Amino acid sequence: MGKTAYIFPGQGSQAVGMGKDLADSSPAARAAFEEADEALGFALSETCFGGTEEELALTANTQPAILTTSVAAFRAMREEGYPDPDYVAGHSLGEYSALVAAGSITLTDAVKTVRKRGTYMQEAVPVGVGAMAAIIGLGLGEVEAGCEEASQGQVCSPANINSPKQIVIAGDSDAVDRACEILKEKGAKRAIRLNVSAPFHCSLMMPAQERLAKDLNSLDFADLEFPIVENVTAELNSTGDRVAEALTRQVSSPVRWLQSVEKLIGLGVDTFVEAGPGRVLCGLVRQTDREVECSNVEDSDSLVNTLKTL
Repeated sequence: MGKTAYIFPGQGSQAVGMGKDLADSSPAARAAFEEADEALGFALSETCFGGTEEELALTANTQPAILTTSVAAFRAMREEGYPDPDYVAGHSLGEYSALVAAGSITLTDAVKTVRKRGTYMQEAVPVGVGAMAAIIGLGLGEVEAGCEEASQGQVCSPANINSPKQIVIAGDSDAVDRACEILKEKGAKRAIRLNVSAPFHCSLMMPAQERLAKDLNSLDFADLEFPIVENVTAELNSTGDRVAEALTRQVSSPVRWLQSVEKLIGLGVDTFVEAGPGRVLCGLVRQTDREVECSNVEDSDSLVNTLKTL
């Protein structure tokens, strides 16, 4: 019999109303939003359910909003009788959601930490200095070589290794632009500048990493109820002792999502369930292996429908 992994997004639809249907239909999901509101000292739930797109787009709101919606989805799944997963994993910010699901950190601590994380990452690089771009149709080796050629003393490197043919790069704005042209010449089908507020997961994020390290090292992380595949190493971890270091290094290191999915499939996972807003990770999993099953839970309909497939 195959194994199951629950996966948690680091980005989502970020649409106004995210999580509202779950909170209206599931007491466990509603309690997750109430816990986040109390932890932050303001009504994050109101921002999610009925705020403006501009409010949700602020990174200090975006990160706790996606985290809380993902945890709400997971708690609704448990309330509905979903089986525990064999493994968990999360993409970037989603690693915090996965750790909450696995019982390593409380939602209260996680939501406070990711709000700071969003602020630190935003403040690390002045707006316009950094950039990110999605490179479609080239493998990792080719992208790494193109970034190196484009750097010319600036920062340019793979940031999100998402699937065999989708890699996001990050760094200084000029270097990312040069890399896009070089990689198109090398055969990339597309090289698309992303509308992001900062160049995440590259060495320009070291100031944010150093600030976040102090917060993470002050927290107590419990051993995990089910193993996580870490972003930084794409290796399994079940011990609380390793969590703070992995989350710290993650800020300026590439997200090894492709390698994480390959690791899970190698461990016998044939069913992935994405818990949280959107279906971004399901798409990336299918790009990696079309034989595995992947479904998502983001509202009451998908909560019921996905359970039928498990």
